[in-house]
Amino acid sequence: MASLFGARDVVISCFSMRRYAIVAGALFMDAKLHFQVSTEREGVMAEMASTAACSSVTFGDADVEEILYSEQAIHERVAQIGQQITEDYRDVAYEETPHGDPAILMVSVLRGAAIYMSDLARQIDLPFEMDYMAVSSYGTGTKSSGVVRILKDLTSNIEGRHVIIAEDIVDSGLTLKYLLRVLESRNPASITIAALLKKQNPEQAEIDCKYVGFECPDAFIVGYGLDYAERYRNLPYIGILKPEVYQGK
Repeated sequence: MASLFGARDVVISCFSMRRYAIVAGALFMDAKLHFQVSTEREGVMAEMASTAACSSVTFGDADVEEILYSEQAIHERVAQIGQQITEDYRDVAYEETPHGDPAILMVSVLRGAAIYMSDLARQIDLPFEMDYMAVSSYGTGTKSSGVVRILKDLTSNIEGRHVIIAEDIVDSGLTLKYLLRVLESRNPASITIAALLKKQNPEQAEIDCKYVGFECPDAFIVGYGLDYAERYRNLPYIGILKPEVYQGK
């Protein structure tokens, strides 16, 4: 009888050991699988980070000496200007005009101000019309020649309307001063300038800009619509172009 009980104990012990072995094996496989998944996840995350780092490099970055205003800073400042225009023009936005057009007309000076005005327009909570002019005095150089040509005129009648000129940058001010004279001769109700940038240029013509996004240094500025020889307009930020780029060194 004793040997019978001993045999039973041996059988039970074998079953217990087998069960423990199965459990241990399952735990080992689970830990191995968890390690593999964690390793693969880390690899994917590292690859995503590398891809993001590469995609953050924009064409033209290497030619920029210094970033003055980031994409986020520009967005916030343009939103502030739009909100201020909304408040300032709320009382006149619904005035009757001689030709039944919206009382407010926003004018973009192509090509540099196109991006700025499209962003600014979405921040103004009032009815208005948009129109465009193309005025040139630069060519492919870095300084205004002072000789202004209208390449494209407005299609809208501005008589009796409140005109807001969305200007990308006030540099010498010669082009803008000429443009103001032309538009004032067409009898608008008012003309206001909303400039994204105003250079700290001691020789700048005296121009009253009611709205100014940033006062920038007297350097060659590119990005966010601003160009050199039609390049760098698509940079999401605004920065200073390296002198060797436009000096040909």
